[in-house]
Amino acid sequence: MKISRIAAAGAVAASAVLVLSGPAFAHVSVQPEGEAAKGGYATVDFKVPNERDNASTTKLEVNFPTDHPLASVMPQPVDGWTAKVTKSTLDKPLELHGETISEAVTKVTWTATGKGIEAGYFQKFPLSIGPLPEDADELVFKAIQTYSNKEVVRWIEEQKEGEEEPENPAPVLALSAATEEGHHGATGTATPSDDASATTEQAAATEVTSASTDSSDTTARVLGVVGIVVGVAGVAYGVLAGRRRTNA
Repeated sequence: MKISRIAAAGAVAASAVLVLSGPAFAHVSVQPEGEAAKGGYATVDFKVPNERDNASTTKLEVNFPTDHPLASVMPQPVDGWTAKVTKSTLDKPLELHGETISEAVTKVTWTATGKGIEAGYFQKFPLSIGPLPEDADELVFKAIQTYSNKEVVRWIEEQKEGEEEPENPAPVLALSAATEEGHHGATGTATPSDDASATTEQAAATEVTSASTDSSDTTARVLGVVGIVVGVAGVAYGVLAGRRRTNA
């Protein structure tokens, strides 16, 4: 009886933990694929879970921050969805990496062409964005999720320091420290030391190949000589055998 009661209590406690922890994860969020370095470009995924049992998610609108506008935003195709990028003219042009930017992306809207995100599922919506601001530690995106039953959930509440997470938190993208690679929008840049290492490795590979080739040539020559000797010996043996038969 005690064991049964303990097991039942454990199951109830586990269920309570799941119920309490569920809402913290069941909201629209954004995460980078790798890092989102200041001053560079990044690929980010907006993760959208379906929180309704009687409806599917058919539309997602992501509004971009106006205090740190992004000049380049490119969506990756998602099966069963269409994407629309909306740009707006800036009140004040910005200077980004030596270029004057007069407009920036203010919203990206995904609309389902089929059933959308059904109950019990989630969907990722990838975007390539940049250049990321150098004077900010994070970017706040406000998202609006629309269901097939016309219900609209606004994920627009910003987290305030020292307070509990709001009921409908806005997706927040944390930015990492700037890197030299990030400024060039690449994942890596060759350096003189890298070139030297590559040259050394290539030379070593060439030497190994040459040595292997020389060894193969030497072996082939030795086998060739041995074959000739064996052939001559065979011919000589045949001649001697023939003479013996004749004399006999």
